[in-house]
Amino acid sequence: MTKLRDKTHLVLYTLLAAFLALIVFEWGMNFNGITGGGVLAGKVNGRAVEYRQYQEVYDNLVENFRRNAPDAEITDQVELQLHDRAWNAVVDQLLLEEQLERFDITVSGEEILASVEGSDPPMIIRQNFTDPQTGELDRERFEQARMAPENREIWPQVEEIIRQELKVRKLKQMLSMSATVTEKELDELVAREFAVWNAGFLAVPYAAAGSQEMFAVTDSEIRSYYQEHRELFRQAPTRSLAYVVFPAAPTARDSMSVKTELEGLVPGFTETEDDSSFVSLQSDRSTTFDQRYTRADFSPDAAHEVFGSGKLEAGKVIGPVADRGAYRLIKVNALEKGELAVRASHILFRFDGGDPASRERAVAKAAEIRRKLAAGSAFADLASSYSEDPGSARNGGDLGWFAKGAMVAPFEEAAFAMSPGSVSGPVETPFGLHIIKVTGRDDRVLVASEVVRDIRPSGTTLESVRRTATEFLIDAEDNGFDEAAASRQLDIVETGHFTRTGMIPAIGFNNQVSRFAFEHSEGKLSDVLEVQGGFAVFNVTGKNTSGYRTLDDQLRQRIESILLQEKQGDALETELEALLAKHGNDLDAIAAEFDGASVERRNELQLNRENAVDPYLAEAMTGLEPGAVSRPVETSNGRGVVFLVSREWLEGSDIPEEREQLKPLLLQAKTQQLLQDYFEGIRQTADIEDMRKL
Repeated sequence: MTKLRDKTHLVLYTLLAAFLALIVFEWGMNFNGITGGGVLAGKVNGRAVEYRQYQEVYDNLVENFRRNAPDAEITDQVELQLHDRAWNAVVDQLLLEEQLERFDITVSGEEILASVEGSDPPMIIRQNFTDPQTGELDRERFEQARMAPENREIWPQVEEIIRQELKVRKLKQMLSMSATVTEKELDELVAREFAVWNAGFLAVPYAAAGSQEMFAVTDSEIRSYYQEHRELFRQAPTRSLAYVVFPAAPTARDSMSVKTELEGLVPGFTETEDDSSFVSLQSDRSTTFDQRYTRADFSPDAAHEVFGSGKLEAGKVIGPVADRGAYRLIKVNALEKGELAVRASHILFRFDGGDPASRERAVAKAAEIRRKLAAGSAFADLASSYSEDPGSARNGGDLGWFAKGAMVAPFEEAAFAMSPGSVSGPVETPFGLHIIKVTGRDDRVLVASEVVRDIRPSGTTLESVRRTATEFLIDAEDNGFDEAAASRQLDIVETGHFTRTGMIPAIGFNNQVSRFAFEHSEGKLSDVLEVQGGFAVFNVTGKNTSGYRTLDDQLRQRIESILLQEKQGDALETELEALLAKHGNDLDAIAAEFDGASVERRNELQLNRENAVDPYLAEAMTGLEPGAVSRPVETSNGRGVVFLVSREWLEGSDIPEEREQLKPLLLQAKTQQLLQDYFEGIRQTADIEDMRKL
């Protein structure tokens, strides 16, 4: 009994912490409240958020992250996300407390006792005193814990947790009373789940309204749209930066140093009988023990050096081999026949799948290249000159070695069926038309362990680059950022606007850079800051604290596109209305008035299953009676109309019974949505001051 009580004593303390965490992170509440003085993290509707309370929630999140992912690194991005989650939790806590006070929700001691002893006990009781075998509450074990003398001090705290849970229950119940299910809503849900539809669909794309030049969008219209829909462009404060980057690439000396280190490991790697321990100790990559490699696992040059060596015997060590920014020291275990790898080059011609003329041009180009190849032109030269894949064109079309599954199916099927030196195509894929030349095939598989060392810049290299960046900074402070960059012929990169916790374009998540940008005014130069792959000096070029996105060129283009489609859509609606009046429900006759338009007929269509019908047209169909045609409706890419032929019920469906079963599920969903919308509305209208400096 003593051991049980001791164990239960620990359980209750654990439960207290666990349930507090649950309430804080799922309901946004810490029932001890936020009180006391100290530095403020912010304010919520005028109520102070003490920084130490916010920090406590953040620390709990960090602890939970480390417990659930002990090997994961807390990067700048993760750190910012955890800070945001902590802040949102504290804000939600205060907003929920306000609601409990607003509705004067209280819970008496009698209600707590009734809940504990009732059929639906509080969560803290259910989660920790439920028998995992039966799924039932173990009342005897719970009562022993509650009555144990050593738990006397903690029980009032548990009671307070229960009190707050019951308050939340009352608030939810009160708000949920306004959730109802109408007969129409239930009819629509039943139809979506059990109806079988037969209908015709006519979708007319925006382009059918005419050329874009016919629907010019003025600057005044763009500005008016921006003002009228300003809430759509609400955002957190932003900054923009200009910067010059100083790459810290490894030097030839750094590369040679890594190679020399690996050369020194050859004798030990050759002699050891415990390859696993040797690799674990010496390799920068922990998964390089007893692996299977084909040529596709290496760059072309490295593959040639490995598979073309005379050391493909068990126990032999190959390398160090330079490969993709690293040196690889490979110890052979065996050489087997297995997965085929192919090396190929290609010449690509892209085309727009929705534009037949574009495809015809690509076909003509491919035919011209085939004629040039037949006349003796070198494949690599033609690829360099004509291929529309810039990545491979630089290498004469070479794609390197690849295994099955690495390429799209049509390309792969052609390449793996060809012999070295042969040319095939054009082969059509989603990327365009390919002329393919296979330059190698190899079905050998190398079973090996390897020590891999990444080639990184040395401390000397990093210091040299940092010194160069510092010299630029001094010049920029004396003569101006732009002048200093111009005099050194350095490119200035613009980030565009970004938020405090968002990703910085071209930089990524970098807390140090974000902190500098949001703590300084326009024109301020940063110190030399470390970024991915080197160092950079930043200049604050823009600041937006309005709470709304500025009407920049990018947003102008976005709004112009919206307005253009609105005008095209209005024109299509007008035309469709006239055609409906002329042809009635004859969708084929209406489609004939538009180039390339056709009617899609679907029989036995079920909305609760995957289908290719435009969702807007499907929605319009559900409101029709059999034999009726819809008015013009918006679609994903234009406007359209629907003609409903018939609607039937799935065979074997008991519709009255299905209605009764669906009604409580629909009510539950509407209740959940109501609660979500309610609390989201409270958050949006709250006066939240974020005074943190991350």
